[in-house]
Amino acid sequence: CVSFFSFRAETLLSSSSLLSFSPNVCAMQQIKGTDKKYFTNCKQWYHRKICSQPTVITYECCPGYEKIPGEKGCPAALPLVNIYNTLGVVGATTTKMYSERAQLKEEIEGPGSFTFFAPSNEAWAALPTEILDALVSNVNIELLNALHYHMVNRRLTSEELKHGSSFASMYQDSHVHIHHYSNGIITVNCARLIKPDQHATNGIVHVVDRVITAISNDMQAIIDIDDDLETLRTAFAAAGLTSILENEGQYTVFAPTNEAFEKIPAETLNRILGDPVALRDLLNYHILKNMQCAESIVSGTPMETLQGTVLEVGCDGNQMTLNGKAIITKKDQLGTNGVIHYINELLIPDSAKTLLELAEGSSVAMATKLFVEAGLTTHLTGSEALTMLAPLDEAFKGSVTMTPDMRKLMTNHIVKEQMSSKSLYHGQELETLGGLKLRVFVYRNNLCIENACIAAHDKTGRYASMFTVDKVLTPPMGTVMDVLKADDRFSLLVGAIQTAGMTELLNQQGTLTFFAPTNDAFNALGQNNEILHIEKEIFHLKNKILHM
Repeated sequence: CVSFFSFRAETLLSSSSLLSFSPNVCAMQQIKGTDKKYFTNCKQWYHRKICSQPTVITYECCPGYEKIPGEKGCPAALPLVNIYNTLGVVGATTTKMYSERAQLKEEIEGPGSFTFFAPSNEAWAALPTEILDALVSNVNIELLNALHYHMVNRRLTSEELKHGSSFASMYQDSHVHIHHYSNGIITVNCARLIKPDQHATNGIVHVVDRVITAISNDMQAIIDIDDDLETLRTAFAAAGLTSILENEGQYTVFAPTNEAFEKIPAETLNRILGDPVALRDLLNYHILKNMQCAESIVSGTPMETLQGTVLEVGCDGNQMTLNGKAIITKKDQLGTNGVIHYINELLIPDSAKTLLELAEGSSVAMATKLFVEAGLTTHLTGSEALTMLAPLDEAFKGSVTMTPDMRKLMTNHIVKEQMSSKSLYHGQELETLGGLKLRVFVYRNNLCIENACIAAHDKTGRYASMFTVDKVLTPPMGTVMDVLKADDRFSLLVGAIQTAGMTELLNQQGTLTFFAPTNDAFNALGQNNEILHIEKEIFHLKNKILHM
């Protein structure tokens, strides 16, 4: 046992005799309103929350120690007893009772060196009645076999329970599977160790939070025999991915049920099922590279999938969540090569989506509506290599209606090539569906296309990509001189430019920045001494044109 002495001062419970600076005292995090506790130290502080639920810090005697009246902490070392009696000491009295009933008592009282993963009383009570009855009614053979599966014929401390390791149990050498996660949680067959390292004269007891059972099937075999996963089974076969679920490994599969597939529009589902590339991406998006038991999750954590992107795996109270949604209906279905969690919603990665589906799943609802109203749906749902420049909703001011000019403008928000923002460079020209050339501007802190700067990470679909931009594009409309002539606000400026003989300069192709005074700016100078006024303006104009 380790005593933890480095907690902040405000965490001390002054009313308790078990202070964190006292000898042989271990800190526990307890979820408020429950009996669920976690051993903790500074590295596993969990921000005072576990699965979004507030926790309180309590202090208990570390395993093997007890209090002495009038003294601080837990100074008295308990005498070691055999495993059978240790079960009573640690409160696993149901396991102790069943050990006697199954005639295991003599074995765990006698000589030897065992590790016993002992289910808590609550773990036995949580078993379905029919399963428990079957265990205890079959001349005790089934019960003995079940208890032997909880035992390893050697002493294993929690430090020796390494992540990904397995050990032959005392039931036909069937292996138990260990996972020791970076947050400090240890599981055996996905059962969490809730009281580890309870030493005995003939071994060690780790109390666990559920009764564990032997694992014989790989994950593919589990999927093959479950009617609720019939559509998933067909999809894996069509994508040629069954070998992944048959081979050795330690994966996590979030398995969509038949119901999850039925929620998807038939047109979308048939498109994906008929496209091997999109189907593989979709299925690989449901598989994590590592095995994650439900009890290992204490907060939202991004985890890499076989598809290459991440899912946020988290929890909210007793519910496991994916990307913040409580869609997991059955947890911890163990195979020899990983764990399966059933989900009632299909997860579709961006890489399996059309351009329209990318837009519909983003904060560009107004732009999506306008693209559809502009008659661009066939481009957004087809297999063309395109890039959509989708303005944020707040980029549209007031009510927006579809007009011929708006239709043309939206057409010029789609580029005739699938691109990544990482491949853009300063001065690059992008051709739109409307035939215009849009210019790329690279600044120190911004990447812009004409007047609109990229405001979010790219979304890359099956054939096309989407850039979210902060403004509605203003495509180039001729030379600087053309722009000034087309706007009545600059009529005085246009006259001054012509007087100064600068018309040709502002009609040339190039990259200029022009700070253009409006008529109001000229009028603010007054009406007197017109010739001097114009001469001054010509001088200012020459100095306001900056070559870039």
